[in-house]
Amino acid sequence: MAKPKVPAPMEAQLAGELPDGDGWQFEPKWDGFRCLARREGDTVDLISKSGKPLGRYFPEVAEMLAGLRSESFLIDGELIITTGDALAFDALQMRLHPAESRVRKLATETPAELMLFDLLAIDGDAVADEPLAKRRKRLEAFVKANRSPSLKLSPVTLDRAAALAWLERSGGALDGVIAKRSDQSYKAGERAMIKVKPERTADCVVGGFRYAAKGKVVGSLLLGLYDDDGLLNHVGFTSAIPAGERARLTRDLEALAEAPGFTGNAPGGPSRWSTERSAQWQPLKPSLVVEVKYDQVTARRFRHGTRIVRWRADKAPAQCTFDQLKPALRPSEMKEIFGS
Repeated sequence: MAKPKVPAPMEAQLAGELPDGDGWQFEPKWDGFRCLARREGDTVDLISKSGKPLGRYFPEVAEMLAGLRSESFLIDGELIITTGDALAFDALQMRLHPAESRVRKLATETPAELMLFDLLAIDGDAVADEPLAKRRKRLEAFVKANRSPSLKLSPVTLDRAAALAWLERSGGALDGVIAKRSDQSYKAGERAMIKVKPERTADCVVGGFRYAAKGKVVGSLLLGLYDDDGLLNHVGFTSAIPAGERARLTRDLEALAEAPGFTGNAPGGPSRWSTERSAQWQPLKPSLVVEVKYDQVTARRFRHGTRIVRWRADKAPAQCTFDQLKPALRPSEMKEIFGS
């Protein structure tokens, strides 16, 4: 008999601010891999947001769940890894490796944890249609009954001011704050929650650019920050350039063409972000500074594309250093903020 399909996770809609008023519950949005975990007797499944199995990449989490007292459950959470004294998204990415021996080695060196925030079924009883407030109490009871150092209960607050403080002090450990209706059932596959991300900006040196795929105009700016040795390192890009400005900007950039552009890590170097176009870039004299908005940083690089806020003619390129990037929240700080 085929196993019942694990439902798609409930997702969030991005908003500019947290909702106000009664009936809202606020939770941290952890910077990890979303994971629905199901156990039926001796069988444990870890399922990603896209529906792909994750168990082979996180065997220590599957083994932990297989050893819990509860033998039948479906829980929703986030896989996280702590390295040193901070949470590390790049350590999660390293787990997506084809070699089982490599995965097992990493599982021992940097074991993952499962941060829980919802419960959909327990002991054969489907509870997804129950209101969130009731599911939360069931989840708290589940974690209490199944104590494990690798099983975490994500904090929650009904106080909007406290949630705003999380945004202010979140650092790299969090991807924002989630708002949910306390009376709402679990809406599988729907954007039935609200997510707000913290505002983060950085002043970066334009160390190079790439032409657009069609036409000899700028397609993206390559961004750099200086390290403690005075080397300019490539940290990301922005392609959010208004169409009406591209021709003028291209002329300005071409007038600054000068090698090497980046003196530290440069586009096209060994990286999991490298693409076929990584080497196709034009180095520039490091004289232009642009302020950009970004979301997350992984291994000292912007994880996604950035958006231009403004040009900074008033700022010297040498002032654009890694010190601007907010460090990841440490476990001791998480305990101070979240009380867990």
